[in-house]
Amino acid sequence: MVDQINPTIENVLVNIEKVMIGKRDVAELSLVSLFSGGHVLLEDVPGVGKTMMVRALAKSVSAQFRRIQFTPDLLPSDVTGVSIYNPKEMEFQFRPGPIIGNIILADEINRTSPKTQSALLEGMEENSVTVDGVTYELEKPFFVMATQNPIDYEGTYPLPEAQLDRFLLKMKMGYPSLSEEMEVLKRAQKFASIDELEPVISLDELQYIQKEIREVYVEDAITRYIVELAKETRSHAHVHLGVSPRGAIGLMKAAQALAYMRNRDYVLPDDVQYLTPYVFEHRIILKAEARFEGMDAEAVVNHVLANVPVPVQRYVK
Repeated sequence: MVDQINPTIENVLVNIEKVMIGKRDVAELSLVSLFSGGHVLLEDVPGVGKTMMVRALAKSVSAQFRRIQFTPDLLPSDVTGVSIYNPKEMEFQFRPGPIIGNIILADEINRTSPKTQSALLEGMEENSVTVDGVTYELEKPFFVMATQNPIDYEGTYPLPEAQLDRFLLKMKMGYPSLSEEMEVLKRAQKFASIDELEPVISLDELQYIQKEIREVYVEDAITRYIVELAKETRSHAHVHLGVSPRGAIGLMKAAQALAYMRNRDYVLPDDVQYLTPYVFEHRIILKAEARFEGMDAEAVVNHVLANVPVPVQRYVK
């Protein structure tokens, strides 16, 4: 039996689909991250709808939206904000940067230097930014959805491992199918605009959902399963650096969000298995010899999922 999507979540997905064709799985995973308090990294070639997906999600939620266009000359202060001296008041005053908001679009994040990329680290982990020794709390909820082009594209910088670890999920959009792309062109003829989207969920409703998700039951056997998956990546013969405890926590929270979205108050092994590639792959650092042999993170995660025993009992709260 296929789980039914929570009606409130379904409304958000339908709203996004007014401008996004055939990307429901990406939209669902983006909501998983939003509801579980994580962040999303979308990676793919230009022109497949990465930025449109983020904007559609932001439009569907009645929250403060900010966009940061990452460029090679962007400075950390352009992201976090800066203290400027006010001669009238004879004191420095903080002028917040675009990171001060609820839903942040970090567009083409890998087109700027690692130094500027790191300006997001504190906000993504601790919901705060520190400027000139003063720490400012960010508004809640705080959600970063970043886009990046493949790192072999001209003018791109690889994201540092510490930055990648802050993203709960990493996904690819992929090209649309023939029928989907035909529908995209038909809609383009009618000048359908994302600006026509209206919010379908309030900020209070979003925070209520986040609170409810924290109450979703996770059986000890499921917790153990998540930990064993993470430990298996650390001992894998082809892996130099495996999944951190932060990654294991993120997988558990994402599984709680997915269960809630599917109208359950308990997590199943199926939830964990479905989410593991999106949570783990970008956190795995392969050994040099593994890359020479053609091994990649996807193959490692598939091997891990195949080798760690799955809890066989259906646990219900």
